[in-house]
Amino acid sequence: MPNQEPSCQDAILPHILIRPNRSASLIEGISELWQYRELLGFLAWRDVKLRYRQTFLGVAWAILQPLAAMLVFTVFFHRLAGISAGGRAPYPLWSYAGLLAWNLFAQSLQRCSESVAANDRLVSKVYFPRLVIPCAAALSAVIDFLVSLLVYGGLMVYYGAVPGLQVLMLPAFLALAMLSSLGVGLWLSSLNVRYRDVRYVIPFLVQLWMFVTPVVYPASLMPEGLRVVYGLNPMVGVVEGFRWCLLGEASGLWAMVLTSILVSLALLMLGAWRFRSAERGFADYI
Repeated sequence: MPNQEPSCQDAILPHILIRPNRSASLIEGISELWQYRELLGFLAWRDVKLRYRQTFLGVAWAILQPLAAMLVFTVFFHRLAGISAGGRAPYPLWSYAGLLAWNLFAQSLQRCSESVAANDRLVSKVYFPRLVIPCAAALSAVIDFLVSLLVYGGLMVYYGAVPGLQVLMLPAFLALAMLSSLGVGLWLSSLNVRYRDVRYVIPFLVQLWMFVTPVVYPASLMPEGLRVVYGLNPMVGVVEGFRWCLLGEASGLWAMVLTSILVSLALLMLGAWRFRSAERGFADYI
């Protein structure tokens, strides 16, 4: 039986044409994140494993970093410079509570900002919502936070401190820290794809931001009339909120927290809009 040449109709294979998403809607982005939630969890866990692969101390880095910073702050800022906690809590316990919030924010911001450029092969070869990458990178910082929180529990036992019922509000302030880091991180990650020197600015930005946040010193040093303006720094409300949850200490807390919530939501919406507007050109620049 002679071979039959395939017809033109048989030669046409089914295909899918992928085009850039022209919508920058935050609601649509959240919907896509939910649809790809399994990929989000997988990438977050992958980032955790890659971070500690072939390291000598492994996850112990999540313990050593805040402990070393707490010792430095206690010796130089508390004992030598005379900065007090502004309450009844011991300064090491008070400063570590601020470091818990700050390290979560700083690590989440740095990983989120560098995530898209670091996953260039995924972005250029596989289709999925690009918003998954920075969100997964930010979520990976929560593992380090949980490890540091366990150490803080040991410190509370050592100093005989017992948290009150307000500790149940800690996840809300954790979420606020993540929203703040995502808002800024999404903006920086979109810039880092096009301008690779942005990654050199990020550590300087984080370091400078820490000194305008009450991590080393109490927010009560700020004049009362300026505390709402001071709360325009979204991490002010987060750090003070962490201390209230863990130590029960608050000084003009709620005005700063309300301001920080509004600023964090605004940063998130602006960051998501900037990211989703720029993601159409990611594959070209990468």
